[in-house]
Amino acid sequence: MADPRRAAAASAAAGCALAGTVAVTVAVVAGPGPGLTGYVSEAGIADSGYAPTYRIGMFALAGSLLLLAAALPPAARIAAALLVTGSVFTLLSGAVTCSAGCPLPPFETPTVADLVHGGASVAATAAVVFAMLALAFTPGASRSVRRLAGLGATVALPLSGLIALAMLAVGRGAVVGLLERVLLAVAAGWGLTTATALGLSRRR
Repeated sequence: MADPRRAAAASAAAGCALAGTVAVTVAVVAGPGPGLTGYVSEAGIADSGYAPTYRIGMFALAGSLLLLAAALPPAARIAAALLVTGSVFTLLSGAVTCSAGCPLPPFETPTVADLVHGGASVAATAAVVFAMLALAFTPGASRSVRRLAGLGATVALPLSGLIALAMLAVGRGAVVGLLERVLLAVAAGWGLTTATALGLSRRR
């Protein structure tokens, strides 16, 4: 018998994921950022008129990860723990804004807030990617959920590696900006489709 609480959590996670993705996208596209040559986080700097929209989107995404963790089957404890971790760091990333340009080492000189924001963003993304990987190998999860997780991890893992190499080799620029957006789109898409799949399966 389907657990109505997990079904409700899955539906809420899908709604938060969609709302958060739309809010962050609006802030990035409509904000004064440098386009593909900059980081997504630049939409949330204090001087941006869309900073509140960006933060609301980030908080909604944090809530989505937490709700998705609650919607997973009991056997997916590792994936759930990773999603909770990702939620906490996403919340921190949204709460602590970076300075103009969101500078990061090794080519720029960051402030403490830049390091906290950047570290939280990286940790949040890594937690979500590892949650995909863990869920893909969880026997207690449904086949559709495992397939979505496997597909997400297959795309996200090499993208994460490319971003790390690009940041060390060339730093801020169009390459990192484009790769970052693709990776975040994969993570958001995985969260939305997985929450939807869980919600639909628990209503049958």
